Amino acid sequence: MLRTPALMARQPRTADAALAAGLAAVSLAVAGGETGVVGWICTVAVHIPLVWRRRAPVVVFWAVAGLAGISAYPLAVEGPYLLLAPLTALYTLARHRPRWHSLLAAGLAETFLLWGWVSGELTWAKILGLAPLPAATALLGMNLRNRRAYLDQQEEQARQREQDRDQRARLAVATERERIAREMHDIVAHNLAVMVALADGAALTAADDPRRAATVMGKVAATGRQALDEMQHLLDLLRTGTGTGGPSSERTPQPGLADLDALVDQVRAAGPQVTVTREGAPGRWSPGAGLAVYRIVQEAFTNTLKHAGPTARIELRLRYLPYGVDLEVTDDGALQPRPHPRDRGTAGHGLVGMIERVGAYRGSVDAGPRPGAGWRVAARMTFEDST
Repeated sequence: MLRTPALMARQPRTADAALAAGLAAVSLAVAGGETGVVGWICTVAVHIPLVWRRRAPVVVFWAVAGLAGISAYPLAVEGPYLLLAPLTALYTLARHRPRWHSLLAAGLAETFLLWGWVSGELTWAKILGLAPLPAATALLGMNLRNRRAYLDQQEEQARQREQDRDQRARLAVATERERIAREMHDIVAHNLAVMVALADGAALTAADDPRRAATVMGKVAATGRQALDEMQHLLDLLRTGTGTGGPSSERTPQPGLADLDALVDQVRAAGPQVTVTREGAPGRWSPGAGLAVYRIVQEAFTNTLKHAGPTARIELRLRYLPYGVDLEVTDDGALQPRPHPRDRGTAGHGLVGMIERVGAYRGSVDAGPRPGAGWRVAARMTFEDST
């Protein structure tokens, strides 16, 4: 019994054939022995089209209506089939086809009833009893059709919302992975550049001043440990999707404005002379704003270490505004000309990362060689007060 609806849904033709046979059997049983051979033939003929009622509702209705009309008037064969079969066909038509089909079919059924009264076949009592049936059947079919259409629309909207949610989730994951990859690049590039500069300095002083060389190598180890901690934090993000899921995320939060002095000290330890100028005071910005400033300054320092070496002179200027920050990092290139990235055919991941960061804060960045020698990075970003 529980599997019957599923079987009927999978085999609609078989279900419709069973319905047609059942209606014909009911009609013959109600008529009893008064039905002759012609009555049997008419009853069976009127119900046969119902086998295809869902496949071709319009054709089936008019076929049933035509056969019922021929049986009722020229042949004068009466029986319950003249009511059951047409109403079933009318319901199917209203259930599966637009409204005007149902209205036309119901109007035809009412016309048949009126003709029966005019011809004297039906009394007023029968007319009053039968007249509401076609209209009620058509309304039932149209109501179920509208309800099915509404449910289908709701299901489609639910599927669309689910697809949109999945797509947004995939985009969010892709965006987060790109952000983490950018962070990884900044961490690795900067810390490796600092470690290389420190190691070179240690190698130069090892023979003359072993104690100083040991101190410098200690700074190399500290820089490496810091890089490992930050990379572990990013790996935790990749595994858990959050920054609070692992112990390393507690040990090494994302850097911000408060960490700029430590970054400057780290670069100074690698050899370059760094001068910092600040104007104004930062607002109560979100941690992401501070991270963006930190990473841009870090990338500029990294490029200086990579291309100008430990003898360069660097100047960092920070101008805090009510709506954001202007920053500029310049170096003298150790008095050596430095080509523009476009001259090498690519802007490099570092410059691309800067552009992406400032773009997230409605800002702009300009990076290029200074006249004579050296390099300049200037960026402007607009932040919103987190309070």
